[in-house]
Amino acid sequence: MHIHSPYSRAVSPRLSLSNLEMWARIKGIGLLGTGDCTHPLWVGELCAQLDEAGEGIYTVKKNGELPWAVPVPAAEKPRFVLTGEISTIYKRDGKTRKVHHLVMLPDFSAAMAFNARLEGMGGNIRSDGRPVLGMDSRDLLAVLLETDERAILVPAHVWTPWFSALGAESGFGSIEECYGDMAADIPAIETGLSSNPPMNWALESLDRFSIISNSDAHSPDKLGREATIFKIENSFSSLRNALFSRSPSSPAAILGTIEFFPQEGKYHYDGHRKCGVCLAPEAARAAGFLCPICGKPLTRGVMSRVLELADRPVNDMEPFSSNCEGGNRRPYYSLIPLRELCAELLGLGPASKKVLAAYNHLIEKGGSEFSILMDMSRGDLERLEAPGLSGGILAEAIMKTRAGEVSVKPGYDGEYGRLGLTHVGS
Repeated sequence: MHIHSPYSRAVSPRLSLSNLEMWARIKGIGLLGTGDCTHPLWVGELCAQLDEAGEGIYTVKKNGELPWAVPVPAAEKPRFVLTGEISTIYKRDGKTRKVHHLVMLPDFSAAMAFNARLEGMGGNIRSDGRPVLGMDSRDLLAVLLETDERAILVPAHVWTPWFSALGAESGFGSIEECYGDMAADIPAIETGLSSNPPMNWALESLDRFSIISNSDAHSPDKLGREATIFKIENSFSSLRNALFSRSPSSPAAILGTIEFFPQEGKYHYDGHRKCGVCLAPEAARAAGFLCPICGKPLTRGVMSRVLELADRPVNDMEPFSSNCEGGNRRPYYSLIPLRELCAELLGLGPASKKVLAAYNHLIEKGGSEFSILMDMSRGDLERLEAPGLSGGILAEAIMKTRAGEVSVKPGYDGEYGRLGLTHVGS
């Protein structure tokens, strides 16, 4: 649901609809957001290139070309829903607030009406696919729902230090504090790459919100690094019902999420990138949240912020279990993307020719990336072989990943963490 278009800053120019559709097939994604539904030029492209395939659901009229020859699994056409990310920067209670929001619109008429409202209020929605508005979070939600009561707003990457509703550097102490009297209209929160469901389960105040995960993809090959597993019909209203539902047995529901290992996220631990300092929350607190090398303030990480607000024990490695079906608890699956897994096993960079050759071969023989990482049995995995990779080694690596048997070097202050597989092939 949370991606971008070529009209956002600092993204790949390959984020065309055709490439997004093809990569959705490769990854095994059935429904994805368009991204940047507030940018007039992108909305124009969407109108021209999408066919309606259900109430508020769309498909690409014509397939495009891949950036390289990745075999595309023969699957049902991925569907799109109109989505976008909005950044709000404003002052409240003597503090500058920077909060990002994921919005979902029920159709093109609603999207165009919403964009007209924002421009009429002085918002610059043309310079960036993710517009920056000087508007209070509460007021943004009010304008969205005044435009169309079916629309949805979800606080984006809710723990990210600098740009989120609960972030340590510019956020609030609760969703209610951020959105005020409009908070009851928010159905869900987005975990972000540096948190996972157990970290969010640690706050009683978040119990009433569904938990979703999204890739926040800035290039098409990053689709699916996080995702949400929905049980829905082919309509926007069914998607909306799933987000508001609290029961997995409902006709429309969230069944689970696919996650980064949160330690790999860019802001999991406290730290200071310039000095190469990464500290666990306890060590950061002991240092007074100051860099022990230069004395400047540390960037507060997600784990530290969760511990600050939590009223229950926090365990970022808590495995999912069969009792994860009450309230907003659902099974979740921590995965290493297949290309990164191949790179780890081959001891090469993810963009190397040998890694890409292995990845392409596995997709061609095994189907979508999610089917390989999540669904295939050990026996079936062992029969998958790729240049430089035996089926046995691949199967062992994937089974260890499913069991959470990984080594972790946490990310901090904008630096991604590093994951390693434990004793594969030994």
